[in-house]
Amino acid sequence: MTINIPEILLPASADMRIWAVNACDQFTSDYGYWSRLEKLVGERESALKLVFPEIYLKDNPQARIAEINATMRSYINNGTFKKLDAGFILVERTTASGTRTGIVLAIDLEDYSYEQGAKTPVRSTEATILERIPPRVEIRRNAPIELPHIMLLYSDKQNTVLKTAVRGETLYDSDLNMDGGHVKGTAISNSREVAKAFYSLAEGVNPLLFAVGDGNHSLATAKACWEEKKKTLSHEQLETCPARFALCEAVNIFDPALSFEPIHRYVKTDNIKEFRSGLKTCGKGKAVFISGGKREVIPFSENIPEGIRLLDEYIASFIKEHGGEVDYIHGEAQAAELTEESGAGVILPAIAKDDFFSLIAKSGNLPRKTFSMGEGNEKRYYIEAKLI
Repeated sequence: MTINIPEILLPASADMRIWAVNACDQFTSDYGYWSRLEKLVGERESALKLVFPEIYLKDNPQARIAEINATMRSYINNGTFKKLDAGFILVERTTASGTRTGIVLAIDLEDYSYEQGAKTPVRSTEATILERIPPRVEIRRNAPIELPHIMLLYSDKQNTVLKTAVRGETLYDSDLNMDGGHVKGTAISNSREVAKAFYSLAEGVNPLLFAVGDGNHSLATAKACWEEKKKTLSHEQLETCPARFALCEAVNIFDPALSFEPIHRYVKTDNIKEFRSGLKTCGKGKAVFISGGKREVIPFSENIPEGIRLLDEYIASFIKEHGGEVDYIHGEAQAAELTEESGAGVILPAIAKDDFFSLIAKSGNLPRKTFSMGEGNEKRYYIEAKLI
């Protein structure tokens, strides 16, 4: 069965406003964001001490990984966590976009693939950069627990899954730090029935049940670690090993508060004129070139994935010839701010929700960093954990 009903770990008594922190792959060019968060957290118990913000991946990673793993073991042993009975959690996240409703569950990694053209029930949505997996495997390999920022999408126009869910105990209800809005978690008391409702959405040959919306490389890392670990297990252990199941949050793609945002390109370069003169986009769609506080509407392909492929190819060739670096920015305001002083950006259009699942089912993976679900501060915050 693709869906697993997990035994979720929650902080027993930590201040949720300090405990919950934003996804590690956000604000990757903004040291100020993470330094302010570290100052806010201080010495208190927090998920910040259990995750590896990607902005620090090149900053003595082995020492940071060792510290993270030691803190995980300490939190397990000192009672920081409480283990819930097996079940799903209904998560209601309120931001400027509205209240987004998701379900925290686990998926069987045997039913997931990030390979192009995969027909598994759980599929990646973007091209997976294989060289990004090994450093993340190093982070996960000796970790005793996982905390997900992975968000899976499911297609449910009639909202049958959420209509099936029966609310139980309120598990947490708190404002979030760093302008993250508010979050409420409620136990679902009929998880098996909810799982059946999920399965009813994907029937037929090679059904697509979940598409990975956020955290594609994190789920690919979990898969790589499972493939490594299962070689050491007996047949009986294979069936129940906790590393086989990855904790995720599933969100209906048609949730009105789930905004589909493009991920913009920011090129760190001193050769802005050369970059702009070589940028040849075409089509009936529109994008925006931005640099030095100035904006210029440029043509863009109506086939957004194809337009992004061509843009990324140009950026790669430009950097190879002129030097520089590309970053992928969640949020138009942040992209504009970064380009005020240096570099150049391309503000991209978004893919329509109605087109999304059909694009994945027919064409497989989209270009890397094609879309984002909401602004950076609307991403999933780390709260729940699971033993692996």
